[in-house]
Amino acid sequence: MFTAVATGFGTAFSLILAIGSQNAFVLRQGLMKAHVLPVILVCACSDAILITVGVTGVGAAAAAFPAVIEVILWAGAAFLIVYGALAARRALTPGSLNPAVEGKGSLTAAILTCLALTWLNPHVYLDTVILIGTVSLPFVEAGHGVAFALGAVSASFVFFTILGYGAGLLAPFFARPAAWRALDALVALIMWSIAALLIASALNGQGVSGIAGLIPAPE
Repeated sequence: MFTAVATGFGTAFSLILAIGSQNAFVLRQGLMKAHVLPVILVCACSDAILITVGVTGVGAAAAAFPAVIEVILWAGAAFLIVYGALAARRALTPGSLNPAVEGKGSLTAAILTCLALTWLNPHVYLDTVILIGTVSLPFVEAGHGVAFALGAVSASFVFFTILGYGAGLLAPFFARPAAWRALDALVALIMWSIAALLIASALNGQGVSGIAGLIPAPE
């Protein structure tokens, strides 16, 4: 039971640890101290739904059809390339963190943006439904699927809570334009790197097995 929970937690945490579009948005909201809790809940609850879908067998079923995986790989790569380009453009024209000037924006806008970055990003489905669903198979067969899912879901809540509220501690650092330039440049590089891996996997016809190496082995 403990192994199932630990593996679920480790797998999910390692997948969401890299800075992605969703994480970058949570980080920005945390730095601005703008609607942090609702944003965290939207991200974590969305992950919980998708992880549950994957563990209940949909991920394994999709993995059995290479054409489905190939579509997800190419769509995810396209999404990440575009998002990386937007981050790169921001890096070339950086701003600084000034909550008094920029304001927090509306709660509705924050939630809608968060939902879009989560549910319209094919890479999220690849991580939560396909990869986590595939990794969970041995535990599901052993009757520990629920424990694995709980571990994976808890990792999402822990990560986004730390990211959202911990970001506020970095606010003084991000008051400098150079810091935003570095962050956006890093986001762009990571997005393009992941996109390259997805494209390589699609071209090699490796499907899930080709991207499984992205998951560090849980301790």
